[in-house]
Amino acid sequence: MTSYPGRYAASGVFVCFEGGEGGGKSTQSRLLRDRLEAAGYRVLLTFEPGDTPVGKEMRRIVLSPETGVLAHKTEVLLYAADKAEHIETLVQPALDRGEVVITDRYVDSTLAYQGAGRALDVDEVEEVARWATGDLRPHLTVVLDVEPETGLGRFEGRDRIEGESLEFHQRVRQSFLDLAARDPAHYAVLDARSPIDEIAATIAARVDPLLTQAHRATP
Repeated sequence: MTSYPGRYAASGVFVCFEGGEGGGKSTQSRLLRDRLEAAGYRVLLTFEPGDTPVGKEMRRIVLSPETGVLAHKTEVLLYAADKAEHIETLVQPALDRGEVVITDRYVDSTLAYQGAGRALDVDEVEEVARWATGDLRPHLTVVLDVEPETGLGRFEGRDRIEGESLEFHQRVRQSFLDLAARDPAHYAVLDARSPIDEIAATIAARVDPLLTQAHRATP
């Protein structure tokens, strides 16, 4: 994989939750949000794809089983469009205000699902994703790691991506682990099978040192 320089926001704190299906990303995102807000910080809790008006349409297309088969490059470009809008209209403005931004999925999901999962050239996928996001990197990415057999078993119905083969999801999982191994200073890989409160405490210990550049809410 090609090495890209990366850009980290000078104000605010950017935290991302990544990992395969059923790892508890949404739960841990909310717990972190609640903890930081209770401590007086301004927090934006967001997600990809779909947390903008444009993104909602992108999400419908890429996740609905009714979409059927998409060309793999088309899928990459739809996700990239969602990310560009997300960064431009939500994430970067919140960081500029000194807020803590917590996102459920970001660039690594594109690299894992559309790159490794779809067996596309990961360098090409990354170039598109980094361009779309202005190469903005999270200060911390939390990978909630779970075996696909376990994570997928937590869903009754599956969307278009969740319904892919076990082999697809195994490639996705390995990609997340590989990305984390290349940059341990900006990643935390946690066992998603651990008790929820233990995971939350470990995340808090990694996030707290970053909060010096975040602003507390004014009364």
